[in-house]
Amino acid sequence: MTAQQLTALLPFFVISATIVAVMLAISVRRHHRLTAFLSVVGLNLTLLSLLPTWLAGTGPVQVTPLMVVDGLASFYMALVLVATLGVMTLCHAYFEGYRSDREEIYLLILLGALGGLTLACANHAATLLIGLELLSLPMVAGVAYATSDRRAVEGGAKYLVLSAGASATLLFGLALIYAATGALDLKALAAILVNANLGQPLVLAGAAMVLAGLAFKLSIVPFHQWTPDVYEAAPAPVTAYLATVVKAGVLAAALRLFHAAGAPPSPLVVKALTILALASMIVGSLLALRQDNLKRLLAYSSIAHFGFLLIVLVAPGSRSLETAGVYMATYLITSLGVFGVIALVSSPAGERDREKLSEYQGLFWQRPYVVSIFTAMMLSLAGIPLTAGFIGKFAAIAVGVESDLWLLVSGIVLGSAIGIYYYLRVISALFVPMPGYERVSESMSWAQSAGGVMLLLSMLLMLAMGVYPEPLFLLARP
Repeated sequence: MTAQQLTALLPFFVISATIVAVMLAISVRRHHRLTAFLSVVGLNLTLLSLLPTWLAGTGPVQVTPLMVVDGLASFYMALVLVATLGVMTLCHAYFEGYRSDREEIYLLILLGALGGLTLACANHAATLLIGLELLSLPMVAGVAYATSDRRAVEGGAKYLVLSAGASATLLFGLALIYAATGALDLKALAAILVNANLGQPLVLAGAAMVLAGLAFKLSIVPFHQWTPDVYEAAPAPVTAYLATVVKAGVLAAALRLFHAAGAPPSPLVVKALTILALASMIVGSLLALRQDNLKRLLAYSSIAHFGFLLIVLVAPGSRSLETAGVYMATYLITSLGVFGVIALVSSPAGERDREKLSEYQGLFWQRPYVVSIFTAMMLSLAGIPLTAGFIGKFAAIAVGVESDLWLLVSGIVLGSAIGIYYYLRVISALFVPMPGYERVSESMSWAQSAGGVMLLLSMLLMLAMGVYPEPLFLLARP
């Protein structure tokens, strides 16, 4: 193995060493702050280890037949690590007062991050499956981590069964394609998706199963049923992980699969993706209108957002890859801020999260600084100008217009219009005081905590992306 290949693998070495260090630290002595510190330091070092390959600018590095490190992989590895850092910071604030064991949650999140890195570099069906399982299985325990909450255990069991079913469907689809063609590397699989007729019936069935497996992980209608229940049941930081790290890793693999052939998908695949995208945009937005539970509302909102994002799988060319990176980055930062607020205002001591919309009514008069950040993040999700969310939606619409995908563009516009209503509904509740509320000035102690600092940075980064997005477009360019 050459020095260039070893350098490309540095992030995997560093995060693996971090996982071992955290395991050893927990086995010697349980110490919440030490475990959090080791995890955060390891993640920062992993993020820094991306720089040598990125700065070298030598083009794609084929590490093994299973993995490739290129611009796409580096960008999505950075997204996965940034999101994991944010989730880890929320965990420190959220689980500080937790009455049971707290240290294992960091180990689960680190294992999931390793899966996300693997997916970003996947160049073969074997790596794709390993990455998906590493990304998903630790979060079965993560969702059920608050064992005193029956809903959390039920949500973990539901996620385990449905996620296993989706993985089995994906695996069986790959097996059918292999039986018919003998192909398992992603370039060969991408060439099959480009084929106008998708060849044999086995290939067609296999491609449909692979698409269904990936759609489940991205919460695409009609494979979305698990999303609101699991989002509601999981602790707030774990919900943030599901909304950011999991989605970024799976999106990276999907982009590589659909764009590796360098040609647009076949008309049949385009029709299937168009139907899935439109269904996700409309169904996700309409179901979000009916929600009085904030976490369920955000779950349906994520379904709509990834319906918007499917336009990049249909549109040909590198411009769609750039748009996917921009949209994912803006959604990731905004979601971290939203779920960060939920984590900071919720009770971690074995009780349920603060998730009902009625519990947020008039919160501005008690927590004005936190609510101000929450409001900015909600406006970004709605796609209001001068926020990161507006840039992401504008880029998606621009790609659709350039590719003459007018039906999908209409779906984005309609879904966004519906979204403005339910996001503003949440915002209005924050500022309408309930009878008996006292107007109190919030102390700034929350801002001194790691969670508060993360929220501030998320908001500033979101606004910076909305006001001056050019650096983000340059970074997302493959």
